Amino acid sequence: MNRIEHKFKELKKLKKKAFIAFITAGYPDLKTTERLVLEFAKIGVDIVELGVPFSDPLADGPVIQEASEKALAKNTNINKILQLVKRLRKNTAIPICLMGYYNPIFCFGEEKFVRAAKKAGVDGVIVPDLPIEEAGSFIKSARHYNLDTVFFLSPTSPLERIKLVSRVSKGFIYYVSLTGVTGARSDLPSDLINNLRLIKKYTTKPVCVGFGVSKPAQVKQIYRVSGGVIVGSAIIKEIKNNLKKHDLAKRVGRFILRLKNV
Repeated sequence: MNRIEHKFKELKKLKKKAFIAFITAGYPDLKTTERLVLEFAKIGVDIVELGVPFSDPLADGPVIQEASEKALAKNTNINKILQLVKRLRKNTAIPICLMGYYNPIFCFGEEKFVRAAKKAGVDGVIVPDLPIEEAGSFIKSARHYNLDTVFFLSPTSPLERIKLVSRVSKGFIYYVSLTGVTGARSDLPSDLINNLRLIKKYTTKPVCVGFGVSKPAQVKQIYRVSGGVIVGSAIIKEIKNNLKKHDLAKRVGRFILRLKNV
């Protein structure tokens, strides 16, 4: 059992839901990313997703795209992100997932990436553009090193896909709440609750909801029907709004507390 699974087991005992925070590694720089993760651990964020910046994202909206561009301009890459995780592990045991597209992983080398990620202290990997049908070797390597592989379900997922993802996903299942790219939305989709109820008929694994979550009321609604909530664009927007503040990490932490403690 790695840190992600242990965290969900702990939350279940406490009858709580997971708050998962996504930030782009290297935005605005790696030192700030490190401070942010340590602040998140301090205020009780349950899991951190570190986005691996990529030049051609498929699922990211304008907020995360801009953060990735800025991070890439500072030469942020997989090696530097893994070094960051190694440094973080000296000070925190917060579960960490890397979320990144397949191309950089392929260039790095699948097995080499999985081995290096585990050695650095990464707990799970989310690859939005790697379908399960083409992920056999990646899943095999990840299982060997006890690295969780998180896969996606969405409002358009047919029953067979729900069953497959429920069987293969490890750590948790990432439910994309809407069709489209990442980014804050004013309202959650009307079919969210029914879709989650259907998925939960076929899995006992935590189902966490992301894409479009930006308000405390939305978080509260999602907590009622899921294993947790994932917030990304709204947090990155808050980072952008406080770039010139010396206490950026604490300001972003206060913003997260307003979201998670509902």
